Amino acid sequence: MTAPLPTQVPRRSVRRSPHAPARRAVATVFAAQGAAVAAVSTTVPAVQERLSLSPLTMTVLVVAVALSAGVGSFAGLAVIRRLGPVAAMRVAVVATAVALLLIGWAPDHAVVAVSYGLFGMALGCIDVSANTRAAAVERHYGRSIFASFYAAWSAAGVAAALLTAGTADLGWPAEYILTAQAGLVLALALTVRSHALPAESPFAVSDPGESVVLGRGLWVRLAPFGLVLLVAYVIDSTVASWSTLYLHQTLDATLSVAPLAYAAYQVGTVTGRACADRLVRRVGPAAVVRGATLLTATALAGLAAAPSWPYALVAAAGTGLGVSALAPLCLASAGRLRPGATEAVLARMNVFNYIGVLAGGAASGILGSTGHFRLAYAIPAALVLTLLATARSFNHRRSKS
Repeated sequence: MTAPLPTQVPRRSVRRSPHAPARRAVATVFAAQGAAVAAVSTTVPAVQERLSLSPLTMTVLVVAVALSAGVGSFAGLAVIRRLGPVAAMRVAVVATAVALLLIGWAPDHAVVAVSYGLFGMALGCIDVSANTRAAAVERHYGRSIFASFYAAWSAAGVAAALLTAGTADLGWPAEYILTAQAGLVLALALTVRSHALPAESPFAVSDPGESVVLGRGLWVRLAPFGLVLLVAYVIDSTVASWSTLYLHQTLDATLSVAPLAYAAYQVGTVTGRACADRLVRRVGPAAVVRGATLLTATALAGLAAAPSWPYALVAAAGTGLGVSALAPLCLASAGRLRPGATEAVLARMNVFNYIGVLAGGAASGILGSTGHFRLAYAIPAALVLTLLATARSFNHRRSKS
């Protein structure tokens, strides 16, 4: 009679726990964003050819996405405070799917520019709302799980990139490809359910005046994480936004093969993020940052020197493996600085994010439009080595959390 009791107690506690449903909901939103970003990134050549856009115009549009995402991040902060992070995530994901449709079916340059701007706004709102919720869920788990959300982001990116490659191989035009991608994003949005964390949940959003309390000192504490995040997104933007065009223009890959570079990059990030939480718990975040930095620098150098597209695919996967843990570690560390005002802290972290996207997207696009895509990957290979100096900051924050 005593044997069943131990088995019944854990079963009851698991049933009552809201953590797993909340974690699934956040992972789904991350997946939707990853699929949407992949859809836009892998269709750059197709949209460019469909509307006869110049390389410089395409670069401006990519930069516009980053600028509008920065605005969307702070707009998302207001939506979170009014509706809560779950409702904000849902609204932003649906808006992202609508933007994909508009990009695909845009009849002229003006409409496609507005569509890319809407897409960026929606991405920014997803960023701040999903990361706020992710930080709250991680605090309830009491251990590192942040990278698992980004693994879902990358896995969906792989699926979307393969969808682009497959449909392009079938001869689908850009508008049909992006319609299929919008359907994928909407399907993910429909599975997001509201799941409250316990009443004492530390995810509760701060008052509007909280941003004043955060003060100038917060920027100082965010600086090491911000630098890592900035460089990580310089690299991510360079590979994600332009690798398809790099393979197509520089390495003579077909439109059906070129998106595989993005897929390979995301396969690397999925692999790295699936292991990152365990590595952080085993060797500490500083060691993970150092190892990731060295691997990323080596892989980027290989991507810059790739003699043909198969070599570029291997290098892109290595780059994704190396850079994969950097953003989750930065955001998790920053989110712990002010548990009662996570959404405000992460909105500030997104400033570094979008500066990195702007710098990487603009510089790579300009270099690519002048025929120097290889240089666009060689420069970040040297830049990433500067992150070795920031690694100790992650252990310092960990010891205080």
